[in-house]
Amino acid sequence: MTEEEIAALEDTLSLERFGRYLTWADGDRLRAVELYTLNSQLSESLYTPLHMLEVALRNRIHAVASAEPHGDPALPWFNRPEYQKGSRQAEQLEKAKAELTESGRSHDPGRVVAALTFGYWTAFFGKDYETLWQQLLHKIARRADGKGLRRKDFSEPLARLRMLRNRIAHHEPILNWNLPKHHGKIIELTEWLSPAGAAWCRTYGRFSAVYPASGIELARPAPEFVPAGPTVGQDDTGIN
Repeated sequence: MTEEEIAALEDTLSLERFGRYLTWADGDRLRAVELYTLNSQLSESLYTPLHMLEVALRNRIHAVASAEPHGDPALPWFNRPEYQKGSRQAEQLEKAKAELTESGRSHDPGRVVAALTFGYWTAFFGKDYETLWQQLLHKIARRADGKGLRRKDFSEPLARLRMLRNRIAHHEPILNWNLPKHHGKIIELTEWLSPAGAAWCRTYGRFSAVYPASGIELARPAPEFVPAGPTVGQDDTGIN
């Protein structure tokens, strides 16, 4: 790229956004453009497995909760109080229903499930749901050897992956994250939920091809943000 082209791109991106890449490139503007491009490409490559993880997670919870016998078969599981431990989830549910009403669509369970955010689903792995996990939700996933899983096997990685997903959705820098580790965790969680889904990710995912074999060298990398706890019920994006 010429100096004029780099300057024009800087104007497009804003100095605030491009400045992070300039710092990582130690002031080398061409290298900063290369890092920005790589960030965009890696974000794109992570969308595929994140998409499959989210779909598999919500559909497994929906399938298991729907199969549980209870007093009123006409009452969808998500309307029952044991699935609304936090006010945030109740708000997300009502918002999803309101959006369906606005668009002239019915509140069929499948439509409601598809309209709920990732934050709604990850909230089921918070400590308030330990009893429900022990009683029912443990059925959503299994290790390859058939052994069961703890709620905490999901809660901590999902908290980080939700944050990574939100950064990608907002086009934020992710190069300072341990992306191979997180990509591996996405595949692992998906494997527990749906071996077929994980196999699809391995076949069609591009992360391994995009991520540099030698790693990513940044001049002054900021540490990856680590959530203080499994605050998995909050969704930062409003993006489904």
